[in-house]
Amino acid sequence: MDRHQAMATFVRVVETGSFSAAARLLRVGQPAVSKSVAALEERLGVRLLVRSTRRLQPTDAGQAYYERAVRALAEADEAEVAARGLGRGLEGRLRVCAPVTFARLHIAPKLGAFFARYPKLALDFVMDDRSIDLLSENIDVALRLGALPDSSLSARRLASTARVVVASPGYLEARGAPKRPVDLLQYDAIVYSQAVGGDEWRFRKGTSETSVRVPSRLNVSAAEGVREAVLAGLGLAIVSRWMMAPELGSGAVVPVLQDWSLPDIDLWAVFPEGRLPSARARAFVDWCSDAIER
Repeated sequence: MDRHQAMATFVRVVETGSFSAAARLLRVGQPAVSKSVAALEERLGVRLLVRSTRRLQPTDAGQAYYERAVRALAEADEAEVAARGLGRGLEGRLRVCAPVTFARLHIAPKLGAFFARYPKLALDFVMDDRSIDLLSENIDVALRLGALPDSSLSARRLASTARVVVASPGYLEARGAPKRPVDLLQYDAIVYSQAVGGDEWRFRKGTSETSVRVPSRLNVSAAEGVREAVLAGLGLAIVSRWMMAPELGSGAVVPVLQDWSLPDIDLWAVFPEGRLPSARARAFVDWCSDAIER
C-alpha cells in the first residue's frame, strides 16, 4: 500500500464525511477508497472511522491520525516544491472558489497570466456566491468578500474597495435621485440576499451615521442578478465599485447619495481550517494580490 496515498485518501474521507464523496474528489471508484481505508486500519491495528447519523466520523484515534496526516501531507508538498525549486517548478491541481461576478470580471480574464507564470499548474475554478464549506468541497483557497464571520479561519486580506448606491439613468430620470438616505424609503430597492448584502443600508457623513431598512421589492441571491436588475431599471442597489466597474465607467449606471459613504468591502483569501496552505495556494494568492493591485 502506498502510505502517502492512503493517508491522503483518509484525509479526504474525514473532510467529506463519506467514501463516495472522497472518491469523487480523488477521481477513483468508491471501492478503492473503502479498500484503502480498511487496509490502513489493518496496518495500524486500530479503528479510524465510525458511522454516525449517516456520516463517517473519525474515532479518537482517527482524529489524532487525521490531524497529523494533514500536517504530514503539507510538509511533503513543501518538500517537493523545495526540491524542484520555487516558481515555475510548481505543479499539480489547485481548487479555488470565488464569488461569480467578481471572478468573472477581475480574475477569470487574467488567468492566462497565471498559467504563463505556472505552466505546470491546473486549476479547478469554483464560482459560487455562497460561502461553501472549504473542507467538504476540497477547496485549497477561497476568495471571499465582506467581513469573515468565523474568526478561526486562516485568512489574508488582499484589498478593499468602496461601495455605492447605484441606479440606471432611466430609473433616475423617471423617479428622480434621492437626496438623503431616508429618501430611499420611497424607492424600489434591489437587495443582495447573501451575507455581504441585506436590506439594512448604513451610511456615514462626517461624524453622522444613519441606517435605513429599505423596502426590498426584489431580493436576489447572486450578484449577477443584482447587476442585471439595476441595468434593467428595476431600482436602486448597493454595489461595490469592483462589481460595477465597467458600467460606472461607461455611465450605464449612476451613483447616488455621493455625499454619504457606505462601509468599504474587503477581499479576503481564506484557507481551510486545520490545513497548512500549500505552496500552490500561496502562489495563487500572491498572484491575485498583484493582479488586483495592478
